Amino acid sequence: MKPLESTYSLKSVAGPVRERSVRNSLSAWAFLFPAVVLISLSVLVPALMALVMSFTATGLDVSEPLRFVGLANLELLLSDPMARQVLVTTFLYLIGVVPPIVFGALALAVLVNQGLPGRSLLRGAFYTPVLVSIVVAAIAFRWLYAENGLINGWLSALLGDAFSPIGFLTTPQLALPAVMLVTLWKGLGYYMVIFLAGLQGIPQELYEAAELDGSEGWRKHLDITLPLMSPYVTLVAVVSSIAATKVFEEVFMMTQGGPADATRTIVYYVYDQAFAELEISYACTLGLALFLLVLLFTMIRLAFAGDRPLI
Repeated sequence: MKPLESTYSLKSVAGPVRERSVRNSLSAWAFLFPAVVLISLSVLVPALMALVMSFTATGLDVSEPLRFVGLANLELLLSDPMARQVLVTTFLYLIGVVPPIVFGALALAVLVNQGLPGRSLLRGAFYTPVLVSIVVAAIAFRWLYAENGLINGWLSALLGDAFSPIGFLTTPQLALPAVMLVTLWKGLGYYMVIFLAGLQGIPQELYEAAELDGSEGWRKHLDITLPLMSPYVTLVAVVSSIAATKVFEEVFMMTQGGPADATRTIVYYVYDQAFAELEISYACTLGLALFLLVLLFTMIRLAFAGDRPLI
């Protein structure tokens, strides 16, 4: 009789537990439903529409029905020399921004993690650019870069009458690095905080043991910090790569893709095709290519993260 009583007791308990679990699930979905609707209307539905439109042709008259053209837009993308140019420019932007952000933010995090006087003030100072609107930052740097701006003024005062103003935003060789500097200035503090969170999770005993073994100064960071911070380095590298691939505001506010298309990135080219040339279908195809590029970075991030997700 005891086994039967035990089975009956388990069944009598399982029913209320299952009902409670169902009620909790329904309550959770009820709270999530407004967010799901908003995300669907603002992200998922436009994304599906863009995917469909990438296989169609649109005219100047938006009232005209969509005309299916198959892979014609993809063929145009593969043969478009400007698409190749903006892809190269975006790659150069990524190479010029990501390594300095990764190593610069890590160095700043190590600095402000030390027991220095005014450490909190330093953290606030390095993080302040993150709080500045990217539009405001771009306008401010555009004034700084102007031929009658502050940077040229300082150089003129330092070098004298022999100095000729430098066109930072009007010289093709200088425009892209000048825009990169804005991204670096704006992003270093943000990624510094990520690294700082990782550094504070490293036990201090490891550094003390390393000092006993003769690892002192910056050597202990090579022996202890870098190996233990590798998941955070991967995270920052991938996230900053995605952000650099999608750069738009700096280019739009400072150079409009010029001079001579030297700063025309893939996102700015999507904007230009959609709103200047009114080639909506082709812009959707470019957007799809950008999505696949960002998806590649995301898969790399997941592959390196393993079973230690940081976000």
